[in-house]
Amino acid sequence: MSLVTAPAIVLSTLRYSETSKIVRLATREMGVQSAIAKGALRPKSRFGAALQVLSEGQADLLVKEHRELHVLAGFELTRLHAGLAHDLDRYAAAMALAEVMLRFAPADPHPESFDLLLDALGQLETIPAGEAQALGCRLLWALVSALGFAPSLVTCARDGVPVAEAGPLPFSAREGGALCPACATDHGAVTLPADARADLLALLSPASMALPALDAKHAAAHRRLLARYIQHHLGEGAALPALEFWMRRQWRDV
Repeated sequence: MSLVTAPAIVLSTLRYSETSKIVRLATREMGVQSAIAKGALRPKSRFGAALQVLSEGQADLLVKEHRELHVLAGFELTRLHAGLAHDLDRYAAAMALAEVMLRFAPADPHPESFDLLLDALGQLETIPAGEAQALGCRLLWALVSALGFAPSLVTCARDGVPVAEAGPLPFSAREGGALCPACATDHGAVTLPADARADLLALLSPASMALPALDAKHAAAHRRLLARYIQHHLGEGAALPALEFWMRRQWRDV
């Protein structure tokens, strides 16, 4: 076994025995990896409370070649991201991001997605409450794009024909983005009104661009569109409970 120290974010934890946990980590150098944290559940564990989901730190991994489960020798906590727990909009978006990273990021180096997730957690902690929903959409679209599944908005996702530059936009989550009029007729696209199209373009814009102002109805529509896109292109039928919870925002209905 070789010792590797890498920046890491805890994506999930699972009780393994009376005293140990299996943790899934996003790392910058090795992608998403699984490791057993021996003794993590003991009262005087060397890990303390560091192994919380969304915690950020330096992971010491004893890497076993050709194995899918390594040994977590240590985890030096650098940031707990406790501010995410103060507001469900922030926390739900963060958990959806972690779930997408966990399920679809490779077990190989992918610094772009790691850096994006790291920055996203910090942004969600500090964004004004009224902008958290729009920011969650932007960050999830950014992660989806970094993983290689950016939607087509300039040309038809099926035949590459340029789409109209303004006005309503036929869009199909299943087909991968905008559709020309001919393909839209045959493949069940929804038509985004001009204002919804502009909002989607803003959500897919870099972080330096202003976020769109979304009321509750339009924010819900954008969450549904994004969740369906992820389920079609990354999920392949897999259950994604954190994404589903974020999409439905069930806590607002009680």
